[in-house]
Amino acid sequence: MRFRLAPTPAQEQALLDHCSHARYVWNLAVEQHQHWRPGRKSAPDYAEQSRQLTEARKAFAWLAAGSQTVQQQALRDFAQAMSNFLAGTHRRPTWRKTGVHEGFRIVGQRGKHWDLRRLSRKTGQVWVPKVGWVKFRWSRQLPEEAKSFRVRRDRAGRWHVAFAVIPPPIDGPGTGEVVGVDRGISVSAALSTAERLSVPGLRAAEADRMRRLQRRLARAKPGSDRRAWVKTAIGRLKARETDRRKDWVEQTSTALARRYDLIRVEDLRIKNMVRSARGTLDAPGTKVRAKAGLNRSIHAAGWGLLVSRLEQKAPGRVQKINPAYTSRICHACGHRAAENRESQAVFRCRACGHADHADVNAAKNIRDIAAGRVVTARGALQSPGGAVNREPQPVLSSG
Repeated sequence: MRFRLAPTPAQEQALLDHCSHARYVWNLAVEQHQHWRPGRKSAPDYAEQSRQLTEARKAFAWLAAGSQTVQQQALRDFAQAMSNFLAGTHRRPTWRKTGVHEGFRIVGQRGKHWDLRRLSRKTGQVWVPKVGWVKFRWSRQLPEEAKSFRVRRDRAGRWHVAFAVIPPPIDGPGTGEVVGVDRGISVSAALSTAERLSVPGLRAAEADRMRRLQRRLARAKPGSDRRAWVKTAIGRLKARETDRRKDWVEQTSTALARRYDLIRVEDLRIKNMVRSARGTLDAPGTKVRAKAGLNRSIHAAGWGLLVSRLEQKAPGRVQKINPAYTSRICHACGHRAAENRESQAVFRCRACGHADHADVNAAKNIRDIAAGRVVTARGALQSPGGAVNREPQPVLSSG
């Protein structure tokens, strides 16, 4: 659960010092592991790195002036990141950069390593080691079982505190109602109920300002004050866009979890879909800029975040469906053909003439395919002449 921090100027400087210490310790750990090669001595584990940190704090006063809790937790986070990498579930941990990775984590016993108190209905305070009591906006109820928190500064210069608390799941209506969700670019989420929902992005004036700022950034001298100002202004606009997307995802996922007992979505491999098309020097890619634009649009539509939040809010009530041919099958008669989809938005069946919004038709197929209701008495999934279509059909995936 994330809340907006309101540190004083002195507290902000202390928080930035914590961020730089955590980043410094993390980068040293990355360097140690990147130095390892076959035949060399094994890279130090967490216990050895912790001992080295103790010696470094004795040798350097500026490091000892920081919080040992913050620095120690950075090593724990790195050890967990390496464990995830070796398990094959995450990428290898890499360098953290100033201005990009500004944050740290506090873990420990409440009342000893950190604490929390409420001042008023909308204001609270969190105690940060070597910083003191820092105010934050208490915008929603915070459960008592919070055991750790993370402080982070975004590119727009805003500070947030996120407590490690798992919110309770949202109960369904109990009516047995099922909905299909098709994710797209122009329509972020099309429902089988014919609702079409889109992520609110930057307004026209904001998009124009973004383009002007990006041109100014390209002309600004590296390291100059003007470049720093332009980067902050761009960060504020991007943060505004991100906030709107996250707010839309939260509201949409909550509404779906409350309205439907079963939510069916496409089982999309988003990481594969947004891979770069640049290729290599020997085999360069084609239409690289167009593919890059498509990748940005996919990220901006919030595909992955929407499903992640649905699975968290409605655990066990989200089914992932194989998306194969769902955009080509007529929901009315089951006829499948690439020509059925006339354009990005228009679906018109060549067999029965049924017309619908293309994304809504796909959402209806996603809703009904797992139950087998796409196959109708008319001979669904057959050609107009009656020949059986032998191509692979959509099935419920194991995901």
